[in-house]
Amino acid sequence: MFVSDLPPGEKWRNFELKALGLRDFARVRSDLPLNPFDLARFANLIVCDFNQIEGLSDTALEHLLGPASEKWSGGACSLPNGMKLVILNPKHSRTRTNATLMEEICHVFLGHEPNRLSIVTKDDKGKVMARDYRKVDEEEAYSVGAASLVPYAALKRFVLAGKSASEIAAHFRVSRELVEYRLKVTRLWQFYKRSR
Repeated sequence: MFVSDLPPGEKWRNFELKALGLRDFARVRSDLPLNPFDLARFANLIVCDFNQIEGLSDTALEHLLGPASEKWSGGACSLPNGMKLVILNPKHSRTRTNATLMEEICHVFLGHEPNRLSIVTKDDKGKVMARDYRKVDEEEAYSVGAASLVPYAALKRFVLAGKSASEIAAHFRVSRELVEYRLKVTRLWQFYKRSR
């Protein structure tokens, strides 16, 4: 690996190295798409189809799949046997659920302690919060997951080849928004915009 295969900035380099470790573990080259559903079992994750959930009222189902469908992407809980159950939002595209599942996988591989539900409180800006989470863990899991799905070296090569964000997204089976996020945090955005 060359230094030019890593993004600028120590934090982003660290995220990239962890992501490359995950890809290496999965035995997937950096220029090929990574399927998080294949990787989930190695993280002791059981991905449950939303339709398999029993006991939710019709009102709750209608709410989760209707007005609240853009307010949640997925959730995970620990099972007594040490595995984790992950439920993904069925209203979201496969490209979006790939990112959600990859984030959950990263929480496991990075050794993050599970978040816990908390009493509803207001944050310092007066916003109502219904869960307790560690912002550093969330940023690391999302960033490493995104880097696992769209590695910097391959992203840079695609940009140099004049590929659009949509073409790169289709190649890696992720959303255009995730590719644009990666372009921005890896400081390739300005170069990408100039080449368009």
